[in-house]
Amino acid sequence: MNENSQLHTSSNLRNILLSEIGIGISANSILLLFHILKFFGGHRPKPTDLPIGLLALIHLLMLLVMVVTATDIFISWQGWDDITCKFLVYMYRVFRGLSLCTTSLLSVLQAIILSPRSSCLAKFKQKSPYHMSCALLLLSIFYMLISSHLLVSIIATPNLTLNNFMFVTQSCSILPMSYLMRSTFSTLLALREAFLISLMVLSSGYMLTLLCRHKKLSGHLHSTSLSPTASPEIRASRTILLLLSFFVLMSILDSIVSCSRTMFLDDSTFYYIQLFMVHIYATVSPFVFMSTEKHIGNLLRSMFKGIINV
Repeated sequence: MNENSQLHTSSNLRNILLSEIGIGISANSILLLFHILKFFGGHRPKPTDLPIGLLALIHLLMLLVMVVTATDIFISWQGWDDITCKFLVYMYRVFRGLSLCTTSLLSVLQAIILSPRSSCLAKFKQKSPYHMSCALLLLSIFYMLISSHLLVSIIATPNLTLNNFMFVTQSCSILPMSYLMRSTFSTLLALREAFLISLMVLSSGYMLTLLCRHKKLSGHLHSTSLSPTASPEIRASRTILLLLSFFVLMSILDSIVSCSRTMFLDDSTFYYIQLFMVHIYATVSPFVFMSTEKHIGNLLRSMFKGIINV
């Protein structure tokens, strides 16, 4: 690929990435605003409102940090110092980790909510939001600790072109680590992701089993001419199962692109594609949540009517 083609490809990927981030910021802002207004409006909150609102806040902050980082990825300027590089990259990685933690715990919470009264999980229904907050706090502290190596390995590298440094932005790069350090942190991260994804798989399998039972029961009710209307818990479970499937798919594609980037010696095209893949979930998830909330549609319509009247 010649230089002009590379520049054209990079320009297209940059525009797609920035458009994706812009849409994600807008959607997560609307979802977060809805949950804030719902809380202060005196509406009775659902058990999943807190983690969904928290997920919207995490994605919003992650995308805002990415906007700042993108200015240094695509635009060459005076550059950042060590402190700026370390802070932005570290916070971005922490928000990504919190997104994974919250999504995993949301799936567990929904499985608890969907569980029948005869299930051993039923006793956690009243305490599950409190337990989830504690679990998220512990996982956040753990992830911040295992990501602390970034505070050492991320450095400001203006105009540095050494092959053993991995590109992050125009001003920031990752220092090469020793085999022991790299293996230790990679193992901790792999264990964390394996644990959280295992929770997703187990809770998803449990919810699928319950939904299959509900479908059979609905078929029986339909045959006896009764209305088989799905409950809000069933609809919420389907939404979360859809999100979990999408999250796992994006994680697999991200891993493939990340490996390709390593194989092709830190090629910028694969880096831009990886950035796009990483943020798809944060951009799409608020739309999926909003599609299940009729009040958001009513709120948006009233807002647009107010703007038109003004």
